[in-house]
Amino acid sequence: MRSFGECEKIKKDPLIALGERHSKITFKNGSGKSIRVIRIDDCVIKEGLRCDYLVIPEDEDRIEHYIELKGSDISHAVKQLESTIPQVSEDARHGKKRCFIVSSRCPANSAEIQNIERRFKKEFNSNFSVKKVNYEHILR
Repeated sequence: MRSFGECEKIKKDPLIALGERHSKITFKNGSGKSIRVIRIDDCVIKEGLRCDYLVIPEDEDRIEHYIELKGSDISHAVKQLESTIPQVSEDARHGKKRCFIVSSRCPANSAEIQNIERRFKKEFNSNFSVKKVNYEHILR
């Protein structure tokens, strides 16, 4: 597994909160497993489009969780995720991934989001979702 040096921290906390401005995502880590939290923005990638974080539970699945914390510009957040995955993923097209945009604008069932969901599944083997601010995700 690729190392991200000073941009990476290993956490075992039951709650792992990542936030910027008005958006926050909290990962619930009830089993206390090791979680790799990687700061992408201005650490792993310093120029160009990039998302904020990559979170990888150290278990047998090692699902890559890409996170973009955003105000309301969903289309720009999508571009940031699309740019980041090929640059940092162990297997950009096939490895399991989840992409989250945590936003104050949450068109969860819009046609635009449904099209993006299909595209991310096809291009990156990734689930994609837009969540409201202060979203909580349970790691299994």
